[in-house]
Amino acid sequence: MSKDDLQHYPLAIGQVSTGAAPREHPAPAYPPTLLDQRLSPREVEARLIVNEEGRVSEVRIAEEAQADADTRLFDDAVRAAAVQWIFEPLRINQWAADANGNTHEVSSEARPFSMDYVFRFAWKDGKPVTDASAPVRTSK
Repeated sequence: MSKDDLQHYPLAIGQVSTGAAPREHPAPAYPPTLLDQRLSPREVEARLIVNEEGRVSEVRIAEEAQADADTRLFDDAVRAAAVQWIFEPLRINQWAADANGNTHEVSSEARPFSMDYVFRFAWKDGKPVTDASAPVRTSK
């Protein structure tokens, strides 16, 4: 992943963006074949590419090509969970004012977007725990 992958939607006067928040975001499962190893905490950085309907269409994982076998299992767990995530669609709404100063929505368009997350795998009280942090960066 690189900053060059980011796409930004410049907003014109009267435009407002809404949405792009996760509605359903199941946590990844700790890889079952690694449970008995009790590995040190792991983090997986992933960029979720979200389509106009708010569904994750692609998951890009940082440094995936160089990953060892154990790391690939964590990457696979992140991908399996992330493709189930559902977001409020990102909408760009255009507002205008009439001659009396009353505002009204002129148009609304759904757009694809991406968000970066850090997924964590660890052990707590003898049990595996997983979570995903708030976005590191947002691309609209």
